[in-house]
Amino acid sequence: MTEPKKRTRRKALVGVVVSNKMQKTVVVMVERLVRHEAYSKMVRCRTKVKAHDEDNRCGMGDRVAIEEARPMSKEKHWRVTEILEKAAV
Repeated sequence: MTEPKKRTRRKALVGVVVSNKMQKTVVVMVERLVRHEAYSKMVRCRTKVKAHDEDNRCGMGDRVAIEEARPMSKEKHWRVTEILEKAAV
């Protein structure tokens, strides 16, 4: 008998919500540091990803943890797992 296929670990990221104008969807900006090839200087790279927010709990400026998920639409492949820090109102 063959063993059942083990589920791989999902990628997890932390970012800041920059838009919550869509229903059940937030846009999260994720920053990462990358070393520039020619100058060996650390450069900040920003990536915007769309994440599923089932209960519309996230607000603008919130720090959230997101994890990789199955594709839910053309551009939405992430899911909000928790709100780490609420934005100051």
